[in-house]
Amino acid sequence: MRGRRPARILGGEEPPEGNNQVTLTVLEPEGLYPDTSLEQRIMGPSVRIVQGACKSSLAELPDELCQQADALMTLRMAVPADQIARFPNLRVIIRMGVGYDRVDRAAAAARGIKVCNVPDYGTQEVAEFAVLMALALRRGLTLYHDTQRGPNPAPWAVMRHPAVRRQEVQTFGILGLGRIGTAAALRAKALGYRVVFYDPALPNGADRAIGVTRCRTMDEMLAQADVLSIHCPLTRNTRGLVGERELRLLPQNAVVINTARGPILDIDALERVLREGHIAAAGLDVIPVEPPVEPIPSLLRAYRDKEEWLNGRLIICPHIAFHTPEAWDDIRLKAAETMRDVLVEGRNTNVIPPESD
Repeated sequence: MRGRRPARILGGEEPPEGNNQVTLTVLEPEGLYPDTSLEQRIMGPSVRIVQGACKSSLAELPDELCQQADALMTLRMAVPADQIARFPNLRVIIRMGVGYDRVDRAAAAARGIKVCNVPDYGTQEVAEFAVLMALALRRGLTLYHDTQRGPNPAPWAVMRHPAVRRQEVQTFGILGLGRIGTAAALRAKALGYRVVFYDPALPNGADRAIGVTRCRTMDEMLAQADVLSIHCPLTRNTRGLVGERELRLLPQNAVVINTARGPILDIDALERVLREGHIAAAGLDVIPVEPPVEPIPSLLRAYRDKEEWLNGRLIICPHIAFHTPEAWDDIRLKAAETMRDVLVEGRNTNVIPPESD
């Protein structure tokens, strides 16, 4: 253990008895699971798994645990520079999810600490949820659901609404054709949409492989997107990427879907174009600050107050598009496999380059 005190196991399991090869300590600060048997099996006998009991911040960890950790794997906790400084032996940080915007990668890079994510869990779930929200809005499911409830339901009849259209006459625009974006493209295409996308980081030919159309500029994609579905990561270049200007480039009565990260989309601008009727409807699984705190966005306030102008036009969910039992299993399994690859075997599996945006 390079002269350090033995790791304290909190709710975890010791490596196999009689093993004298333990040289690395992995800290899981949130105590996510009742034991660490799966992690121990995957990472092997050279690793000791330590669990903490953090509820909201890494600041809750005792210094003793921070000093022991060679690696950190966290799901909900932010990893800011001041907390990274508390880990003198840290080599690897695993963000147990796709997004890595809450890890201070500049501070990690300055210390030579590798930052990894888990990009291949929840792919199907988030893609399905994005297309599902588009369908629910475009086929009037939410419209009739909203207007048939209560003591004064709408007439038992067809309601004409600008959000309702046939899928085959629409173009589904995807901002960011990564794993989830690609899965969404395939699903939208199967439902009859014409699919276009904008992703300057994607190599040539990816569009040909799945039979969708690449746009050279974001404006070109927006101008034809009857449905805009956001699937890019939150970076310094994508924060605020879709603002009022971009929303007004969309065709009249477009639908906007965001299952990526809240700060990519200007929610106040979205409210304005919804109120004006340029945007017919929107589906949000993410908002700028989660969970919301006062003062909450006025669009969320109007949604919670069930303001009539939003009937059938807005879906807001609490960042749950990824959720299935299978996705949770993948988070745990793939995070442990990534830690094994990077910390134990020296590979670069899922390592986010320091120079990434």
